[in-house]
Amino acid sequence: MAKSAEISTKTAITPRRNEDFPEWYQQVIRAAELAEPSDVRGCMVIRPWGYGIWENMQRQLDAMFRATGHRNAYFPLFIPLSYFAKEAEHVEGFAKECAVVTHSRLEADADGKLGPASALTEPLVVRPTSETIIGASYAKWVQSYRDLPILINQWANVVRWEMRPRLFLRTTEFLWQEGHTVHETELEARAEARLILDVYERFVRDHLAVPVLTGAKSESERFPGAVQTLTLEAMAQDRKAIQAGTSHFLGQNFSRASGIQFQNREGQQEFGWTTSWGMTTRLVGTIVMTHGDDDGLVLPPRIAPTQIVILPITPKEETRAAVMESCDKLAKELRETRYVDLAIEVEVDRRDLGGGIKNWEWIKKGVPLRIEIGPRDLASGNVMVSRRDQPVKSKELISTRELRSRASEILASIQQNLFERAKEFRDEHTRVINSKTEFYDFFTPKNAAKPEIHGGFALAHWNGLGEVEAQIKNDLKVTIRVIPLDDSSEPGSCIFTGEPSRRRVIWAKSY
Repeated sequence: MAKSAEISTKTAITPRRNEDFPEWYQQVIRAAELAEPSDVRGCMVIRPWGYGIWENMQRQLDAMFRATGHRNAYFPLFIPLSYFAKEAEHVEGFAKECAVVTHSRLEADADGKLGPASALTEPLVVRPTSETIIGASYAKWVQSYRDLPILINQWANVVRWEMRPRLFLRTTEFLWQEGHTVHETELEARAEARLILDVYERFVRDHLAVPVLTGAKSESERFPGAVQTLTLEAMAQDRKAIQAGTSHFLGQNFSRASGIQFQNREGQQEFGWTTSWGMTTRLVGTIVMTHGDDDGLVLPPRIAPTQIVILPITPKEETRAAVMESCDKLAKELRETRYVDLAIEVEVDRRDLGGGIKNWEWIKKGVPLRIEIGPRDLASGNVMVSRRDQPVKSKELISTRELRSRASEILASIQQNLFERAKEFRDEHTRVINSKTEFYDFFTPKNAAKPEIHGGFALAHWNGLGEVEAQIKNDLKVTIRVIPLDDSSEPGSCIFTGEPSRRRVIWAKSY
């Protein structure tokens, strides 16, 4: 009995989530072959499986942008330093993260050692974000209200010098999309920022199966130079918040700095109203932290590079050809089946490896559906099917005819189950808090020698003052993640000062 119990508790990933969540996260990324550190400190190599996830996100989100009238363009990687100097608050917010190019050309010295040779007339900042360089182009393009709105997005890489890198969550270079728009009126620009927040929420909920809370950031958490920053926040399985995307209403701040002016309908010159918004490869890390388990990655079918993997079981060489033929036939039939109006992505694992080894590799990669076909299945017309959202040893015997008809339905069921499971976890660890003592207890580990996973989302009244927020951040490393935009919260008293509070806000520790 003891041996059986030991086997049943063995997992593919060590340590487990509840033992060392940060190390578990790193091990899942390694086991799933998502990414690895590069020889450049703080930068990562995104491996094909990880990049396949990002490509699916990119394709699907880009289609949603295009459906709302946005189009893609590309702007320079290098930004003249003088462009940043035009917007003081913006440059202050990014100054410590900037990588700066000061020289061109390499020359060898007398010892053959290469070094920079020629100083640039003006240093160039490697883009940490593109408001200033894009603003220079918009200033040329916008002359009249008839030129508006400008609705442009770009898919690019950015660099922010990161002191404590962590794969996908914080790296010096990362991939993202950044939208930049100009509008005729404040009302239109604010509507644009809200529209994109809604697009992001729908994408993360329906495609990534991640539940999020949406709303505004507090003043201290806003994007540098923004009038309002809207955000969506997910909960990782260690109960910390992870920012899944932001949409910023920039007012006329950047238009004034860049000279984006137009002749309005009354014939007068006016500065444009602008927005910017973005999502990054951090979403890959969000999926790991939301859905992963102690056996590896668990992928929502809508963004999985491979949705179904077929594993041939060929213990004897004389049956190999027949098994492989059956696998290829089933793969072809499944590819002709559609899930969310796209052909299902199916792969036959033809590698000359043991079935157990291949099975565990796909478990750790999180492929939604695994199908095993062996010599016995050829005669019976049945296959063994395993869902990644269920225990790894759970299997179901299904006829190939039934599988063909139900494949899309099974994938949809996995997608929905992952969302509901994540939402249940988030709701379970979200608490309404009515006193300072209760708040501090909620975010304080009970065992200092071995901190347990604790905390979550706290809904508590706040008086709106930055001094209170700063004190909480200093004491507990807890910040305001979301100020909800709806009016469902009743006024009350700040739990820290007793002063009037307009509404509850959402506090959490975060990545």
